[in-house]
Amino acid sequence: MVKKKFDLNIHTARLLMNEPFFAALSRRIDKKPNSSIPTAGVKVNDDGHFELAYNPDFFADLTDKEMAGVLKHEFYHLIFEHVIGPRILNATDDTKITKLWNVATDLSINSHLEGELPEGALFAGEAGKGTPFAEYERGLSAEQYFIALKEEYGDQGKDGQGEGEGGEGQGSGEGDLPDSFDDHSGWGEGDNTSQEIAKQRLKGAIKKAAKEASKCGNWGSVPSECKQEILERITAKVDWKKVLRYFIKTSQRASKSSTIKRINRRYPYVHPGKKITRRANIAISIDQSGSVDDGMLAAFFSELNKLAKLAEFTVIPFDSEVAEEFVYVWKKGESRKWERVRYGGTDFDPPTKYVNERNFDGHIVLTDMCAPKPMRSTCQRMWMTTSYYAQHPYFQTNERVVGIDS
Repeated sequence: MVKKKFDLNIHTARLLMNEPFFAALSRRIDKKPNSSIPTAGVKVNDDGHFELAYNPDFFADLTDKEMAGVLKHEFYHLIFEHVIGPRILNATDDTKITKLWNVATDLSINSHLEGELPEGALFAGEAGKGTPFAEYERGLSAEQYFIALKEEYGDQGKDGQGEGEGGEGQGSGEGDLPDSFDDHSGWGEGDNTSQEIAKQRLKGAIKKAAKEASKCGNWGSVPSECKQEILERITAKVDWKKVLRYFIKTSQRASKSSTIKRINRRYPYVHPGKKITRRANIAISIDQSGSVDDGMLAAFFSELNKLAKLAEFTVIPFDSEVAEEFVYVWKKGESRKWERVRYGGTDFDPPTKYVNERNFDGHIVLTDMCAPKPMRSTCQRMWMTTSYYAQHPYFQTNERVVGIDS
């Protein structure tokens, strides 16, 4: 009697019954049998879609728990974009997929899959006892493992063939470094266009899967730190510089004056025309407390130098009070360097009161949001903070909050 060929598509729903997020993602990933690979692997296919290839004989010999573990292992490779290639190498001339990268990605995601994978899977820490990775810390990113592996093994395993010779005084040869149990041969292939298309499609699939999991309130075995990273990856990124420009432009006031240089449309050559001047007097309250880092201040001042072409700013340094002796007007067209003048705590009421008592068109507050909600502002107010604090503010507000990647 001929043994029926294993079809993964028939079993996927049952295998991921208790994994709403992975089940929802699985429905959006093509799965194709391929006996030419020993286990399983994901890649970008010629149509710009992500595809899971699997060896039917390999899967037929696994337990249900191991099959589900392998599926999640492959999906994690997709979620964290390991398939696109080693981002950590993209800043150099050597962008080839390496054995080191293969191992690094497996060590990273297998930290979340201990006890769920078949023999041959790579683990760091206690789960990797008896392997070269037993002394490695669990739960690091693929990039962090890659750096550690490169320090220990040099350039061994370039192109996944294990032909490197090791680094300076380190690494001794191919036999020292075990390889990943799944197939990574299709990683990094395809042109930039097809990979970018695939990334956008995958982002949409992950977003829908995350929405389904959140709706039912169950992410299955996805660890909280992975869930947070997944949600951050699918969150639309706001260009804070464009938002800042828009805020200033919408704060501009129009003032009209008579001029003989313009023709009056209603009474041409009888009355002088009107000249319209648009300007915005913007208050920039800069949190100078010790919890606001220098990188954030530098990024903000860098953009303000560009925006000084559009408007005049009044810079208001503050911590628990306004540093009035350091308040200054940033004239239109001026260029300035960032500076720190305070290191105390944070109170948003003093700068808000200072702005309310003066004739400003808009108020921008650069801060880490780590203080109680302030009094009402008499002009439109916007908050600018780090991406983290934009998602985790100390207080809730209906005013615009924009995150800066400093």
